[in-house]
Amino acid sequence: MEFEDLNNIEDSVVEQEIEQYLTFEIDKEIYGIHILKIREIKGWEGVREVPNTPEFMKGVINLRGIMVPVVDMRLRFGMKEVEYTPTTVVIVVSVMVDEEEILIAFVVDAVSDVIDISEENYRDIPTFGCKIDARYMTGMAVVEDKTIILLSVDNVMQDDELEFIKETENS
Repeated sequence: MEFEDLNNIEDSVVEQEIEQYLTFEIDKEIYGIHILKIREIKGWEGVREVPNTPEFMKGVINLRGIMVPVVDMRLRFGMKEVEYTPTTVVIVVSVMVDEEEILIAFVVDAVSDVIDISEENYRDIPTFGCKIDARYMTGMAVVEDKTIILLSVDNVMQDDELEFIKETENS
């Protein structure tokens, strides 16, 4: 191998950007959230219910003095509700609302791994056949023969729902 060939290999490795995603399961599908959006992962411990909220909002948890709304992702995606098990997990994520960070907790069936996704792993959002609304997705990735649905945490909630959450946190 020539010295020039080694430089080309090095250049291609440097150019390829790798991002990390936390993967988790909902209804036997694998989803991913960019690792920089994750603030905490904890087991299901129950919530304090809040009246007059949508069905998918299970209530709030107290996270070191901050009241964090809890969203059941199965219900948010229009799937059937299931009983929570010992593998049920709460993923606390950061969402930007009007240039202000708020925390939201997502209830998922189980957490899998943190995986590296490179540009070559990315796929476009499918136009049909997906269990969830495409507006919640940033794309898909295929890693080791597993298809991962990549979520945009900033799009999982509607603007009016985020404003409601923001007002609740500030009161």
